[in-house]
Amino acid sequence: MLHSGASRGLGLEFCKQILKKKSSAAVLATCRNPDAAAELRVLAGQHPGRLTVLKLDVNLEEDIRAAAALVMGGFGRLDLLVNSSAMLHPSGRGETSLRDVSAQDVISTFTTNAVGPLVMTRYFAPLLQKGSGGFGQQPAEKSQQHSGIIVNITAKVGSIGDNGLGGWYSYRMSKAALNMATRNISIELGRGRPKVVCVSLHPGTVDTDLSRPYHKNVPKDKLFSAEHSVSCLMNIINTLSFEKTGRAYSWDGTELPW
Repeated sequence: MLHSGASRGLGLEFCKQILKKKSSAAVLATCRNPDAAAELRVLAGQHPGRLTVLKLDVNLEEDIRAAAALVMGGFGRLDLLVNSSAMLHPSGRGETSLRDVSAQDVISTFTTNAVGPLVMTRYFAPLLQKGSGGFGQQPAEKSQQHSGIIVNITAKVGSIGDNGLGGWYSYRMSKAALNMATRNISIELGRGRPKVVCVSLHPGTVDTDLSRPYHKNVPKDKLFSAEHSVSCLMNIINTLSFEKTGRAYSWDGTELPW
């Protein structure tokens, strides 16, 4: 299993839960600055030989290419790719008006939230096609079985059909673009065999650095810990099959409108 953006928040929690619940799984965690990822380093020390930390900035294609080559040489396959690297906005706050929009901020947000996961998939797809199908549910019919799963962490605000408030131009648009990438990837990697499942998952509003400026507007029962959110998302991942590919799901398993 490979996870991008694993130094904190959802990414770190995915690593913890898979190491705990999948005793045979090897976990590859990527982040921009492993030396500064104290919790991730401690986790690696607790699971020697099972957790490998790789330096990777999703904004740099050469980092992604090099990481994929290392994984190919060291492991030869991949069963699950979780793309969770994300930013709300370079300023840390979403735009509330057109007056707040700047081209560079939109481009920066798109690069991290949409382009990064797409390029990750471009380089890691061959490894997923060599996977053992160790995550999700496999049907009896071999032609419908999958070798790997790609999870793109999206957001409900990226849904065009659900948007009734506006604002947050960069973040909303980047997550809508990510959802389109999910759909495209699911079509291409669903042709022939081996098949790779690709879905977008919405984690809910999670107590992380990204959402912290907006906690006061969130009811207490709707503000999740990273542990609870990832537990819900893992429940979904464990039920995924090829018939569910190319869709977006919320943390509770309900399908999100595009």
